[in-house]
Amino acid sequence: MLDAWRDQGSGAEPARFEGDIAGRGSLAQRADAAAAVAAQHAAAVDRDGRFPAEALAALKEGRLMGMAVPRAFGGEGADIAAVADACFRLGRSCSSSALIFAMHQIKVACVLRHGAGSPFHDQVLADIAAHQWLLASSTTEGLNGGNVRNSAAAVEALEDGSIALDRDSTVISYGAQADAIVTTARRAVDAVGSDQVLVVLLRDHYRLDPGQSWDTLGMRGTCSRGFKLHARGTAAQVLPVGYDVIHARTMTPVAHVLWGAVWSGIATAAVERAQGFIRAAARRAKGQLPPGAVHYTRAQTALRSLRAMVRDGATRYEAALADETLFSSLDFNVALNLLKVEASETAVSAVMSSLRACGLSGYRNDGESSIGRHLRDVLSSPLMINNDRILASLATPALMSAVPTGLMD
Repeated sequence: MLDAWRDQGSGAEPARFEGDIAGRGSLAQRADAAAAVAAQHAAAVDRDGRFPAEALAALKEGRLMGMAVPRAFGGEGADIAAVADACFRLGRSCSSSALIFAMHQIKVACVLRHGAGSPFHDQVLADIAAHQWLLASSTTEGLNGGNVRNSAAAVEALEDGSIALDRDSTVISYGAQADAIVTTARRAVDAVGSDQVLVVLLRDHYRLDPGQSWDTLGMRGTCSRGFKLHARGTAAQVLPVGYDVIHARTMTPVAHVLWGAVWSGIATAAVERAQGFIRAAARRAKGQLPPGAVHYTRAQTALRSLRAMVRDGATRYEAALADETLFSSLDFNVALNLLKVEASETAVSAVMSSLRACGLSGYRNDGESSIGRHLRDVLSSPLMINNDRILASLATPALMSAVPTGLMD
């Protein structure tokens, strides 16, 4: 098998597909169909802390795993707004399914933007579209405290021309279910921790030894347990661009937009439940709004703000793709990093206000107005790449930014 990978990485032309999508329905329609399946199993996924296999099967049946892959490779060339919309639709139904889909699409974006033209990575893109592969991410190690811009494990060049990588990953979401893992590592054994690369490892490239378990408050279906990753492969599997560039130009902005879309979906589901509760209470009281209505107003306001943030982030990213000088601008980097902080906190606020609108009915786990699962899931959002870490990293850029002197600046 290793010889076959060497062939793929030595100039062999990857399989390409035209991707006939006639009769499949629009991307939004297919995302809604997958979301409907996800909704049927969301409670069981949460209760049992199990992988949302049914939702992922529906996403694959709808050919959505490769939606962002270019048409030349069999995908549909969807832009970030379309991918974010699919994340949002899934988020309304099952948080774990939505977050898994978002994390997969983040890795697809990294391979697409920074591996295109490399025969091995072109073939990976074609296989994602053809076989609906699921990509997992491994960026967190036991000794780096969640700092994804510092790696302990290194890519080791072996005498036979292959490479080895042994990594203690405190978290690999859905690692046991993935078809491939995209992982950070030090460029070489003598490289410093910040000199990183991104490596694509297909399932036959690695062994996972289970480590820390995943028994959490929310997002239980992501199955984000720890693993020791033992991989062997070829140098062709390393993306040709350094991770510092990948992190700034793709990983961070795409992650913050797609995560924000997931959190927007969760918040929307909570607000919808609050709306149903308030309307039902008003009908029973012959039009008199219950006390919780004020909290519903706050929830709706927060949701509108949240959706606007995510749309603005997607627009900024598309503008940067058209003019890559924007990736180096202070305004772009501050805005896309703050998107994560502000979106996560606003999402928590929207769901919490929805809970208060429903009162005890929202607090219960056994009613139509229950918001417990949504609250537990959305509480993960400020902790994913901790907001405190992001804000600390932005302190210096913020001091360098001009303070607006006009209202419309």
